[in-house]
Amino acid sequence: MLCEKCNKNKANVHIVKVVNGVKQEKNLCDKCAKDQDNLSLTIDGSLESTFNFQNLISGLMDYINGGLSNENNISIECPKCKTTYLDFRKTGLLGCNNCYKTFEDYITPMIRGVQKDVEHVGKLPEKGGRELLEKRKILKLKEELQQAILAEEYEKAAEIRDEIKNIQKGE
Repeated sequence: MLCEKCNKNKANVHIVKVVNGVKQEKNLCDKCAKDQDNLSLTIDGSLESTFNFQNLISGLMDYINGGLSNENNISIECPKCKTTYLDFRKTGLLGCNNCYKTFEDYITPMIRGVQKDVEHVGKLPEKGGRELLEKRKILKLKEELQQAILAEEYEKAAEIRDEIKNIQKGE
């Protein structure tokens, strides 16, 4: 099969792109494949995609945050590890646990766009899993308790308080 771009050399690179559900396939020779967007040559001479997780994160950040300009984001820096927002956008990696709090306003919308919530609620270990579930339930009930008190629903607040005490006692 000949290269679809130059129609001269033998095609030995097969590229498949799927964009918005539309599949595009190309058969190219090495030379034409090197000129293709998002492809680069590795040390061993093989082709690899330059599309990576960092590019995906950066694109999501731009899309969700409305394409904020770099000037607005240069000054945001984690006080603990000195990672800047621009560093995060370039690498897709945060420097420390404090970065999550520092960049919360920018990261949270992205996480919510990708998954349901920002709290991990995946599988729990068999040992210790019950304790985690109880802690989560207590935290949720404490939030409900605060809301009931603010709404001046004192009977409901007393019921929630009693439920929290029962869980803490192990009933």
